[in-house]
Amino acid sequence: MPARRTSSKPSSAKTASHAIRVFIAKPALAKPARVLYFSQCIFSSNHTAPSGVRSPAGSQRIERRSMDLSSIPDLGAEDVETLLAVLVAGQKRVQRVPLSRRAVWIKRHGDKELPLWRLLQSALARLVPLTILRPSIYLSPARMIEREVRRIHLFAEREFAVPEVLYASKAAMVLSDVGITVQHRLGELKRDDPAGHDDLLVACAAELGRLHAAGLCHGRPYPRDMFFAGGRLGFMDFEEDPQTVMPLAGAQARDIWLLFLQIATGAHLGGETHDRAYAAWSKRAPPEAIAELRRMTCFLGGFLSFARLIGRVHMGSDLQRFIVATSYLMHAFINYSAE
Repeated sequence: MPARRTSSKPSSAKTASHAIRVFIAKPALAKPARVLYFSQCIFSSNHTAPSGVRSPAGSQRIERRSMDLSSIPDLGAEDVETLLAVLVAGQKRVQRVPLSRRAVWIKRHGDKELPLWRLLQSALARLVPLTILRPSIYLSPARMIEREVRRIHLFAEREFAVPEVLYASKAAMVLSDVGITVQHRLGELKRDDPAGHDDLLVACAAELGRLHAAGLCHGRPYPRDMFFAGGRLGFMDFEEDPQTVMPLAGAQARDIWLLFLQIATGAHLGGETHDRAYAAWSKRAPPEAIAELRRMTCFLGGFLSFARLIGRVHMGSDLQRFIVATSYLMHAFINYSAE
């Protein structure tokens, strides 16, 4: 019986270790050659890009960039070395990496434990027959990357601004820097320009309505997951995919309810801004999403008395957002129905 052949392929840890030693032991090796060799050593073994994923333009597969980070635009050899070192170190789940001519973001999957609130949400969804409570399915790191890359490209194909995927592997992705977030700008406007602050909240609702009109949903449309793209707002952070566990109309209704949790207590002008934000969204949103939001709000309204009772003992910020947002949406539907 022939002897079993053993694989000669080194482990990823040994490969990475060997590649790092090349940088130290072979300084005479030309820098571009060292960069390419290092990239191939580390990423050929255990960093395979999601298969079949294309850029928004549909002309370049991610696999082309996954093997050689030097193909990322505006990166010199030293930048690639820096980026590789940060990728290998894997210190933070989301990390900004400033380079010589640009900045990029690294996002990792797999080092994040399932939070307690997700476990509670899953348990509650089994008890309460409400689709909006269903959490998106938590997948393996590789499939989470695939899902996020796929959704980024879907949004880009529908002409919404999103970060560019510069590199994707089984556990990490490199994204372009999109500048300051809407949340950051809201913080700047909060004290100096209250009217401008609320105008921006209304713009968030309007852009979300446009997104829903295009047959999409975000999953967690918080201002920290939006950015400025010319005269429009862009979206990022697509970990959630609620359409995998609920119909599109339900996912869109949950989107605007989640956004109103931010608008409810954040608006300086209170009800005036709430009215403008809801009108901006509902003007663009599909009728199915509006009808689903009405049903969802009526159901959640049944918990308001209990929530206010808890609030007399301890009014936390999340509870306050729930009370204000749900109360307003119930009031809005009554008024809109009367009209």
